[in-house]
Amino acid sequence: MRTIKQQHRAISAPIDDLVTYRALPTRAVEHLDPFLFLNHHGPQVYPAPNRGLPFGPHPHRGFETVTFILDGDIMHQDSGGHQSVIGPGGIQWMTAGSGLIHSEISSDEFKRTGGPLEILQLWVNLPAKDKMTAPRYVGLQESEIPAISLDEGRVTVHAVSGEWAGTAGAVQPLADVQLATINFEAGGKLQLRIPAERTVFFYTIRGKLRVNGQETEARQLLEFNYDGEELQVEALTDAVLLLGHAAPFQEPIVAYGPFVMNTEAEIRQAYQDYQAGKFGVWKD
Repeated sequence: MRTIKQQHRAISAPIDDLVTYRALPTRAVEHLDPFLFLNHHGPQVYPAPNRGLPFGPHPHRGFETVTFILDGDIMHQDSGGHQSVIGPGGIQWMTAGSGLIHSEISSDEFKRTGGPLEILQLWVNLPAKDKMTAPRYVGLQESEIPAISLDEGRVTVHAVSGEWAGTAGAVQPLADVQLATINFEAGGKLQLRIPAERTVFFYTIRGKLRVNGQETEARQLLEFNYDGEELQVEALTDAVLLLGHAAPFQEPIVAYGPFVMNTEAEIRQAYQDYQAGKFGVWKD
């Protein structure tokens, strides 16, 4: 079995009135190549009316954002002309690539009526060869994501990308990145084999789990060693897990604000290109 190097607790990092816990990066762990960043927003209940999410127009280049909507909704708009409103159980996969401007705010209905909100956003690096690829966006509702029932229904794998239990995920990304959210009923068990050379991303969203003999709980990120292939997960309570794995790129990472590149010069160029309007024009 693969051994756990360390457990990292997400740190409180509120944004305006949005409850936020940052699991990556923290002082204890900078990144888990190629996974760069994870913010866990909520859970919280918004009143009626409310201002909604605070993520107005901002640029990105050089990586991908994967957003998981557990409760509430997100209204997406970007300078490539993509628009959508994604509800509970849905995901957004945005390839920033060469650069675009986007916003992630709450729908008019959510701002009017309020309600529960819980959202995770994960940043996944792009390899150097793909950093300047054309931007793209995929927004999927819960019904568009394959759900795989295991362990007599006690475990449900929502296959976001890659392949899970022989089922292709909803998104086939540029790099070989496999991601899923997994719902457990108490007592549910999951066993997986992941090649030892791949980075495992294991973040417990809700509940308590035991993985390879160690207990973990909500808002804990597990950092694994590269020394085994087997993961054995058991739910000690009802639980929700964000699980992923990918081959590390082992390339230099230079991140500054909304840009993630391989060199300082590329970061400077990103700012110049953004200021020159090369990320597209924002239309309200």
